[in-house]
Amino acid sequence: MKPIMPARRAVLLGAASLVAAPGILRAQSEVREVRIAKQFGISYLPLMVMEDQNLIEKHARAAGLEVKTNWLQFSGGAPINDALISGSLEFAGGGVGPMIVLWARTKGSLNVRGVGSLNSLPLYLNTVNPAVKTVRDFTDKDRIGLPAVRVSIQAITLQMECERVFGMGQHAKLDNITVSMSHPDAMNAMMSGRSEITAHFGSPPFQNQQLQDARVTRVLTNYEVLGGPASFNFMWTTARVREQNPRVYAAFVAALAEAQALINRDKSLAADIYARVERGAPPKEFVMQLLNDPQHVFTTVPNNTMKYATFMARTGTIREAPADWKDMFFPELHAAQGS
Repeated sequence: MKPIMPARRAVLLGAASLVAAPGILRAQSEVREVRIAKQFGISYLPLMVMEDQNLIEKHARAAGLEVKTNWLQFSGGAPINDALISGSLEFAGGGVGPMIVLWARTKGSLNVRGVGSLNSLPLYLNTVNPAVKTVRDFTDKDRIGLPAVRVSIQAITLQMECERVFGMGQHAKLDNITVSMSHPDAMNAMMSGRSEITAHFGSPPFQNQQLQDARVTRVLTNYEVLGGPASFNFMWTTARVREQNPRVYAAFVAALAEAQALINRDKSLAADIYARVERGAPPKEFVMQLLNDPQHVFTTVPNNTMKYATFMARTGTIREAPADWKDMFFPELHAAQGS
């Protein structure tokens, strides 16, 4: 058996300590149906593995609890946050932008925090407009499809690039040409050639599939804007969900760690699971290329989240930046070497 990596060991120990805490064990009766939000693309592969392999049920059963999971598909972070606030979800999954927004918005009330990262992945802004080489070249005739205007990770990254290119205070310069769309819809619209959508700030595998077409040009990546790898997707929830459902929370954390370990250990199996769960998944050979790309990392450890939070506070998206990345995440993750 391979030794458990330090970050994963910290996650599993944190989950175990949560279950064992006497005060938490006296919480109310735990939920029997766990509702989890996910979105489209291979970035949500850890959740697909958890669903396909029944990992939450497995770890909950080991803790003496029978649960049913309900996997809900969303197209962006804003409706996911609304669902979590309304109590229609136990766990939300999406980009770092919506997570930071809800952390700031609920501080002192629902106290939403991150459960863990799903991955660190490069995100591409692609276009079919041959006149566009940099963000300077976009005009009012262009439209950029992305998951949610102003708050998605793609929208925030675009704002960061606009400020770098056009100057301080110009972060919103291209907000008026962004359009909220799911990744599949944005890709189809851009590639059709018959839509106002001329660009798509996407995620794998959509962005990679687009680049197989000679009409498509990559304008920038989030890694270029951030100066290195950065977390893309996270899972988050409210303090109440964690406190009132300690065994469910611990089962989720353990299941996430096990799913990521499976992806890193057996990419072929992970690709097969992706094909089973995601409708319209690309061929396995293409998926394997993505999984073997060293820039595609599946880990629970947050990476470069403070750069986003600091920028969002300075530009008014959130009122106040966290003092440290740990402020945005529950204690089970604090032993990790995050940023």
